[in-house]
Amino acid sequence: MTHRQKMPEGAPQAVLDAVRARRRFVVVSHARPDGDAVGSQLALAGALRQLGKEALVVSRDPLPQYCQSLPGASEVTHTGRVTGDFDAAVVLECGSLERTELDGLQRYFLINVDHHTGNTLYGAVNWLDETAAACGEMVFDIVRGLGVPLTAAIAAPLYVAILTDTGSFQHGNVTARTFDICRRIAAAGVSPAAAAAAVYQQGSIGKLRLTGALLSGMELQAGGRVAVLHVDDRMLREAGCGLDDLEGLINLPLAAADVHAVLLFKDLEDQLRVSVRSKGTIDVRAVAVAYGGGGHRNASGFSVQRPLDAARRRVVADVAAAVDAGTT
Repeated sequence: MTHRQKMPEGAPQAVLDAVRARRRFVVVSHARPDGDAVGSQLALAGALRQLGKEALVVSRDPLPQYCQSLPGASEVTHTGRVTGDFDAAVVLECGSLERTELDGLQRYFLINVDHHTGNTLYGAVNWLDETAAACGEMVFDIVRGLGVPLTAAIAAPLYVAILTDTGSFQHGNVTARTFDICRRIAAAGVSPAAAAAAVYQQGSIGKLRLTGALLSGMELQAGGRVAVLHVDDRMLREAGCGLDDLEGLINLPLAAADVHAVLLFKDLEDQLRVSVRSKGTIDVRAVAVAYGGGGHRNASGFSVQRPLDAARRRVVADVAAAVDAGTT
């Protein structure tokens, strides 16, 4: 059963019925989770527990540092295989089941909740809302539809989900509904200032060093309209950083008026991944999809094959073409 639904109608009845009819849940999201993935998982699990249901949050990879103090974060199970006698698996923020990089999910009743264009509709119940600014907005509607009070323990992860996936409310996916939900979250006892400080003002001195190294190595392509950044394991070691310290750095070149898109090549842990950000109407999601990835119009990512130099040339050319298409 599939629902393609736009806000603000609320969560589809099929999703609410599927949750009400079951008692034991595993709640998962994509590998290398971000704030929206983790915040959505923790909030939904908290709501399920308030209903007297069992909910296990599973993540293949460690949580971002800024998520580790959120309510319920210490109870997350880290594994590459899901086992157990669950009535359903709720998969959040995943365009395909493969994005979880978790084994064992196929044997469960799957509830698929996502806001990404191109979702493969792999669930027994699917809710896709491409107008949602974050999966956290959709989880908010599930919580409300189930009649669960919006406690601070549920609201805090939801705020982090929305804050991070909207780029601090700077992305084009932000709507009036986004701010209405955040108003309700604040009324539940969450301090937006404290939440923002926890996400954006708890970095290390190493992150400052890494910022300098990234920007000093920045290249400008396509007449200065595309900024290209590169990071590798050596740079992280020398700066004394971890992967979490990359959070948000890709957005820095967008502060320049002439820069319309940014590429960050991450040559880390024997993998070559690319993150892309853009302004306005420039669609970098289409570039990501062409390389087997995905995301949103202004924020996307994908993996590429080595050698790095050849991959850079191809990707820069494709992003430059996207900039041309979006600025004409």
